[in-house]
Amino acid sequence: MVEEEPHLNYEVLEALRQIAQEKNVNRDLVIETLEMGLISAAKKRFGTGDNVEVNFDNSSGEIIVEAVKEIVADDSVEDPGIQIGVTQARKADTDAKVGGELRLRLNFADFGRNAIQTTRQVLVQRVREAEREKIYEDYQGRIGEIISGTVQQISRGDILVNLGRTEAVIPLKEQIRKERYRQGDPIRAYLHDVLRTAKGPQVVLSRTHPAFLEKLFQLEVPEIYEGVIEIKAVSREPGVRAKIAVYSNDARIDPVGACVGMKGSRVQAVVRELSSERIDIVPWSDDEAIFLSRALNPATVRRVVIDRREKRMSAIVDDDQLSLAIGKEGQNARLASQLTGWHVDIMTETRYEEIQAERLATTVPLAEVAGTGQVTRDRLEASGIMSANDLVRVSLNTLLNVPGIGETTAEKLRETAQEIVNAKVSAYREEKALLQAEAEEAKSTENTSKNDE
Repeated sequence: MVEEEPHLNYEVLEALRQIAQEKNVNRDLVIETLEMGLISAAKKRFGTGDNVEVNFDNSSGEIIVEAVKEIVADDSVEDPGIQIGVTQARKADTDAKVGGELRLRLNFADFGRNAIQTTRQVLVQRVREAEREKIYEDYQGRIGEIISGTVQQISRGDILVNLGRTEAVIPLKEQIRKERYRQGDPIRAYLHDVLRTAKGPQVVLSRTHPAFLEKLFQLEVPEIYEGVIEIKAVSREPGVRAKIAVYSNDARIDPVGACVGMKGSRVQAVVRELSSERIDIVPWSDDEAIFLSRALNPATVRRVVIDRREKRMSAIVDDDQLSLAIGKEGQNARLASQLTGWHVDIMTETRYEEIQAERLATTVPLAEVAGTGQVTRDRLEASGIMSANDLVRVSLNTLLNVPGIGETTAEKLRETAQEIVNAKVSAYREEKALLQAEAEEAKSTENTSKNDE
């Protein structure tokens, strides 16, 4: 059995090399793991443990396993696994002395089938863990990239994608609804996240993420990849419609034209990838009003009113442009709001004037809010809160930033202001409805009189 040891050692080292190469893990880690396995096997086979040393000779292909034992007096051996009597020690080394150490060579081939099996199990487990960690680190560093793979199967609505080294998943919520895939179909998606699970790293892909659209344009438009054109914002309703705001750092290059491409070739390549998702390319502007007007294309906006405190913009359009600006089921308005990052109201001039008239008529002075003394009112006004209506509109955090107002006081002030404002608005609307009814009745009476004549 001992004569077979060099051949066996060579086979083990060759196996280590293949494992390291196939599993794409560090060879030193594989060797360290085998070392742990051999120590465990030695403990089971020879009753030794922590005192076992394993050395690898890469040049000769030899694995040397030694047990280091303390030399003690013959009648002082308490643990044969780590101690050896001086008489027995001198059979191996004539210079052995009490208090010294003796290195005893353990034949690797004598470990036995079970011990070798234990070593193999430890090695396989550690290599698997190392491989999982390597995959996790590799894909963690690739978050934000477009990943290509092959559909492996559909499981409970989720698409499992074979990436070669590992498997990824496109959850149902990250899929474009109208798309259908079959096993073996090629697929591209955005690497959204990498999760640690009991079964190993879970690579999560998405085809609905706004950044997927951005990355696709980066692939199709060299000017974006080179940084000449910037994508400032993206909004999507996956598979249906999207808006993308672009800006050129070079005045000579039209950002919209560059993204569209010759005869629409560039944008159409993206549209095909996204299952005919309609894409509006919007020229970005740092002027919020101009940007919103462009974002609401194809509707024409007459003017934009900006409320910076509430981060709200009102787009005023003609009557015949209202439905176009809002879009089917509010889609155009939603995408414009997402693209600009502002809350957007779309209305006609008449409706805007009605709202302004109501706001003016129902403004309640701070003095009418119980619990607001002169000092409190001065502090509120210094913070830009000029009326009870403002108390209702501002956030709780804004109120808490006013000196002398705590959470309890802020909530009470908002509650009191809300009651007063609601009563004022209700009274105004009731009076307006009454006047409108009277006007309609008068008009109806007038028409009846004319008909009688």
